Amino acid sequence: MALSPPYPLIRDGLARARVIPFLGAGASLGGRTPEALWQHGQLGYLPNAWELATHLAQQSQFPPEEAPDLAKVAQYYNAVGGRGALDNELHGIFDCDYPLTPLHAALAAVPANLLIVTTNYDDLIERAFDAASRPYDVVIHTTDPNIGDRLLWREHETGQTHTINANKLDLDLAKTTIIYKMHGAVDRTDAANDQYVITEDDYIDFLTRMTKNKAIPAMFAEPFQTRHFLFLGYGLRDWNLRVVLNRIEKDLRRSKDITSWAIQFKPSQLEHLFWQKRGVELYDKLLDDFVKELAGSLKPAMGTNK
Repeated sequence: MALSPPYPLIRDGLARARVIPFLGAGASLGGRTPEALWQHGQLGYLPNAWELATHLAQQSQFPPEEAPDLAKVAQYYNAVGGRGALDNELHGIFDCDYPLTPLHAALAAVPANLLIVTTNYDDLIERAFDAASRPYDVVIHTTDPNIGDRLLWREHETGQTHTINANKLDLDLAKTTIIYKMHGAVDRTDAANDQYVITEDDYIDFLTRMTKNKAIPAMFAEPFQTRHFLFLGYGLRDWNLRVVLNRIEKDLRRSKDITSWAIQFKPSQLEHLFWQKRGVELYDKLLDDFVKELAGSLKPAMGTNK
């Protein structure tokens, strides 16, 4: 019999801001049925990585004999159409009011001020906090060469967006939730601020900036060292995530005694091994089921009225 996630530990950790949720691509796909297939213009749910890659491949006439890996397809699109065309296409896809998922609503209901890390371009987590009337700041990794290796910071008090050096960001985690968009984000108020880590070159630049300590804000060092990680919607087949975790462990000297958790549906044996090597407890469960069971059994801490 499969073990259940340690709901009380996760509940208490979130309520005390001792857990950092990491939201991967699967975190934005809540509510989709297994047979659902996204097509351009479909507003019922976001595309997964394969669907987005397939769409970009069709638009750019990506060589059919090549495997449609998203980073490779985006690199090709950039080469044949230019970065402006790529960003415009992505903006058109992500500038939509896709339905909020139970996961995003649950995180917005947590009474504590959280540090939330996401590699998704969509604005579901921000909209969930807006719907709950919860303040938050957003920190966004940049790919615009005119900005260089600085980050974008959107402050909740004024709504203004600033460019700032990663090592000079100074926010009070005790006073407001911070959403760190590690791979960029759509800006639905101003497309000129869109940032997408999506091409092969973008990932190389991101990892290069990590080695120079110019990607992850210095102020995140202490919580990254001391808090539990909760991985939601990730698969460790993503080599980029493994590199990021390597850098966090080595550069920030994260203690191996701090347990982290991952929720993933039907992980492969290889992914089991990858998570185990990271000291992460992996639970085979649909993300929607995890959220339902967490909220259903831990109502006071998740802020529900049921």
